[in-house]
Amino acid sequence: MKKILILLMVLCTIFITGCGKNGVDKIFKDLTDKINKLDSYTLNGNLTVKNSNNSYNYSVSVSYMAKDKFRVSLINTANNHEQVILRNDEAVFVLTPSLNKSFKFQSDWPYNNSQVYLLGSIIDDLNNDSNVTKEEKDSMYVFTSTVNYPNNPNLVKQRVTVDKDLKVTKVEVLNANDEAEMTFDITNIDYGPTFDESYFEVNSIINTNTNNQQGTNNSNNNQDKDKNTDTENKEQNTDGNENQNTDTNTNSDTNTNTNTNEDASGNKEEQNTNTETTATLDDIIYPLYLPTGTVLEEQEKVSKTDGERVILTFGGDKGFTLVEETATVSKEFTVIPTYGEPLQVNDTIGAVTDNSLNWVSNNVEYYIVSDVMSASELLDIANSISAEATVASLK
Repeated sequence: MKKILILLMVLCTIFITGCGKNGVDKIFKDLTDKINKLDSYTLNGNLTVKNSNNSYNYSVSVSYMAKDKFRVSLINTANNHEQVILRNDEAVFVLTPSLNKSFKFQSDWPYNNSQVYLLGSIIDDLNNDSNVTKEEKDSMYVFTSTVNYPNNPNLVKQRVTVDKDLKVTKVEVLNANDEAEMTFDITNIDYGPTFDESYFEVNSIINTNTNNQQGTNNSNNNQDKDKNTDTENKEQNTDGNENQNTDTNTNSDTNTNTNTNEDASGNKEEQNTNTETTATLDDIIYPLYLPTGTVLEEQEKVSKTDGERVILTFGGDKGFTLVEETATVSKEFTVIPTYGEPLQVNDTIGAVTDNSLNWVSNNVEYYIVSDVMSASELLDIANSISAEATVASLK
């Protein structure tokens, strides 16, 4: 009897374990099948990117429509700076509304490396790893696989959390120590939205930002008019004689000034279409990281017609040149053909080639180039340039 009981317990354990494993496998298969068959989806979430002691937070909105149409909005929550990565039938664009510019790439993005916020990329990484791990934890399903970030070899794995309704809730990109370097928390997801074709065109994004700006200006103007009305009423209540008319006339002048302010707002928008400096280089920002043996050999400050430029030349076995200059707002919305690939650099999206890296942060444009360093090595230097970097005043 004792042997029979032991045998039954073993069989029950095998049955329960097998059912659990089969359950996880089924969720995995159903998830991959569902994502691969999607004609469209939208999702929103919060992305945290860690870099040494710094952490960058983004509000992310993703839209996808088969085939090959993507629109990804990344808003830096620290300064409300937005960039939009757009892929359509024409090209890949990185739009920066604050500079009135779009950088146009002939790129394989997003298929040339892993993408933490794109479902297709997440599923491809899971399917491409023959050793993917599948677990059930606290009524959720967790899948872990390798990833492909060629310009950042520190990123080696992803951990994907899925609920029972086959909705991805979190994606973590891990380093070799299983520490999360990027964490994307998905707040909502829709597996069946519909889009107008124009939604994935550059003009739709330009028009959206223009309308938002006009809405802000109108709101400010209405607030000014309300203030004028309050002032007028107050003065009319205070004076009941001829002075009332004088005050009323004064308020009419104030209203005229309000109209002038409205015109000023219009002129400002017009000025924003001119090429104008958005920052001054009061300080040089130095990298906090340099390869062993690399030293600063020369620095030069140059005046431009629309700002300033600093050229830093570093020598050694891993020599490179770093250029910092004031970013400018284009006269009209400008599309700039750009060589390379879009790449996340600290708090922004930049462009990377085999031997160069270019990005804009805090109204300063940075450019690193080297004949002897790889893109990943240049990225290490770029990631050490931030608001926490050591600065020195220009002479």
